[in-house]
Amino acid sequence: MTSIQHGHLVSSISLFTSLPYPMPNLFKAMFSIKMITACAALLTTTSSHPSPHKHDFSWANTKHLIAFGDSYTYVQGTHGRQNYSFIGDAYDFGFDASTLLSDRIVQNQTATAEGGPNWVEYITRCGLKPGLTNPRDCEKQLWDFAFAGADISTEYTPLHHNFTVSLVNQTRQFVQYADPVLSKFVDQSKSLVGIWIGINDIGDSANYDVDFPTFYNELITTLFQSVESIYDLGYKNYLFMMLPPLNRTPGNVVRAAGPRPNSTMVEWYDQALSNHSTAFGKQHPDSTVMVFDTTTFLNGVMDNAAEYGIRNITGYCAAYDQPDIDSDPAAYGCLPLNQYL
Repeated sequence: MTSIQHGHLVSSISLFTSLPYPMPNLFKAMFSIKMITACAALLTTTSSHPSPHKHDFSWANTKHLIAFGDSYTYVQGTHGRQNYSFIGDAYDFGFDASTLLSDRIVQNQTATAEGGPNWVEYITRCGLKPGLTNPRDCEKQLWDFAFAGADISTEYTPLHHNFTVSLVNQTRQFVQYADPVLSKFVDQSKSLVGIWIGINDIGDSANYDVDFPTFYNELITTLFQSVESIYDLGYKNYLFMMLPPLNRTPGNVVRAAGPRPNSTMVEWYDQALSNHSTAFGKQHPDSTVMVFDTTTFLNGVMDNAAEYGIRNITGYCAAYDQPDIDSDPAAYGCLPLNQYL
């Protein structure tokens, strides 16, 4: 993880260091101390002038995670669109305090894109148990405004569905409807804003006739314009996730013309995210900005899959959503799901 703190760019591995509960193999890999430490060793560390206003981030003292993004981050809510969101959609955009505070995180096989708890639920331990969870009952509360299938903005790529809430509209929804409610009990100084976006953007634009480094820079510029609106509310701690190695997805590894997006495109996107994160940290020296190098990290997992009990990194089980897939995967010609990446 790269951490940009009060004008400093430093290595930081303090966020995900102790998760004493069972996790599927992918997430065991994503948050194991060994792998995080290995990734931290790969980072290039630079620094600029320190700020006189010291602002240290502590995951142990963090009480709230505010999340935005796409299917990698969304959790199902009782007031959300089924298979897409915790709360609302483009047609049901606004909500009042009663609706938000009565919303519950749903945990079952179809409540996330992962077939079980996802990364934001694991790191907060909020919504891990099957059934319904009130975010306010969690030691680290999870308030998730990600929307499955989201891109950053329709300025660059079309909506996946007419009900999709893009990243720029997720943050607008938060500013207009969620924060006026949450600010009554959420301490911004003990909150982390987590954003994982770009998976759909880079895929949806993969065949555009553009200069991709310039295009990705424009995408990330728009992303950080939305982040500014959250910063203006008083949130000072940010975690940005780089892309997974999308050049190694099942569809891409068999593509006759070669992967699209390819590894170079992923690198260009990640570099734009890193550059803007650094600039944001310098512009706001009272903030802590962290970037997790997901690309390097998951490439390492895939290159050493056997260490994590993963047997298939090039395919997936098409019957992953069947109700008895966990108990009888062989009936569908599949391995146990936790043996796929």
